[in-house]
Amino acid sequence: MTIISLLPGTLVPATAPTLYFIGVTTASSSIQAVFPRWAEQLGLTGALLKGIDLPLHADAEDYRRVVDFIARDQLSLGALVTTHKIDLFNACKDMVDILDPFALLMGETSCISKRDGLLICHAKDPISSGLALDSFVPADYWMGQGEEALCMGAGGSTIAISWYLSRAAAGENRPRRIIVTNRSAARLDHIREIHASLDTTTEFDYELVPSAADNDVVLAGLSPGALVVNATGLGKDAPGSPLTDRAVFPERSIAWDLNYRGDLVFLDQARRQQAERALQIEDGWVYFLHGWMQVIAEVFDTVIPTSGPAFDVLGELARTGR
Repeated sequence: MTIISLLPGTLVPATAPTLYFIGVTTASSSIQAVFPRWAEQLGLTGALLKGIDLPLHADAEDYRRVVDFIARDQLSLGALVTTHKIDLFNACKDMVDILDPFALLMGETSCISKRDGLLICHAKDPISSGLALDSFVPADYWMGQGEEALCMGAGGSTIAISWYLSRAAAGENRPRRIIVTNRSAARLDHIREIHASLDTTTEFDYELVPSAADNDVVLAGLSPGALVVNATGLGKDAPGSPLTDRAVFPERSIAWDLNYRGDLVFLDQARRQQAERALQIEDGWVYFLHGWMQVIAEVFDTVIPTSGPAFDVLGELARTGR
């Protein structure tokens, strides 16, 4: 996978149908080995993937340069956005022709596509996070075993996960309470505004956590069976974990790290307590699969199943290229 910087001359016209991957350390992602296999399986002849690395919270002008290039270049068909979802949305929302309903609700961009000369901004995380959760959270879990969910990090992934978990369509099968923690008060204010617009009776709490030790305190107050999510990016985009090694997970809880690569300290912390606390531990691999497949389907205007034999083939291709 070619990795593009924003130095002059590096954003050059595509010579084949191209999907861009806008992230922080895109060269380390499994997608660089997986995408060619998927493209062949899906009949996307000649399709290319190119990574664009930007620092965390990059300048708005950098986001605008990338989006403007994709909009203007004929064979640049779109992009998957990770880490920069909210920042890119805020910097570029005036540049797109269509904002899909989830993008408007979530205030983020996880996918850019083009149709009939129009540039479209999508938020795919509510769909992909829901598919991932359904793959490992037992049916009717929230009607018996679990009452609470803790999302550490108030970025786009937590917005999507909290929407999916709290949606009214789930009926009684949803957490009674969702706690969101973050180091930035501004991000907590943003997600609080989004939650206020939702049609749900789920209770939301927000905790400002200047340090990992503060997350430890929130974790200690959870009931047994809680879902504990590392949605901070720590372990992939930056080293470490949102918890200290002194943190104690609730008994029978589900520890979910949205990362599947990196130092994965959060998962190591959970594994050390797995037997004693009867933990279910999940990494971000299935989330990765659904996130990419949703965007590829949109950008290349194709249909990709979300389950069944055809999905399993794509998953196996990804595992062998991981």
